[in-house]
Amino acid sequence: MLRALDEGGAGKTQVVVCSTCRHTSEAREDGEGLRGGARLAAALRDVKAAEEGFAGVEVQDMPCLFACKRFCTIHIRAPGKVGYVLGDFSADAEAARAILTYAAAHAQSEEGVVRYAHWPDGVKGHFITRTPPEGYLCT
Repeated sequence: MLRALDEGGAGKTQVVVCSTCRHTSEAREDGEGLRGGARLAAALRDVKAAEEGFAGVEVQDMPCLFACKRFCTIHIRAPGKVGYVLGDFSADAEAARAILTYAAAHAQSEEGVVRYAHWPDGVKGHFITRTPPEGYLCT
């Protein structure tokens, strides 16, 4: 059930997107048959490719982060840093830009902690959990 990452993504801050998240509570897929999570993953990759400042962030996707009531959901993580699960995102470029901006700040931080004053508005109110890195607890 586990899939190893390629060497290019190892060690970087990663935005792991739930590729199977719904579009809305009423619809799993949009009119083109794509799920909200797949649309958000595509938006993240498009924004990352088009804009500078996101080189330290990798976008990965996997089926189901088990936060189904909080679609679209992502997990920001990096080795040795606090990780975060966020949800309730639209599958669009504006949400993708906010996520990547926060992830870039996470990448530049020593322990994965980004001061609230530096959070983009688009991630405020979207946090579900924080996860300590293996071998540590948050204080």
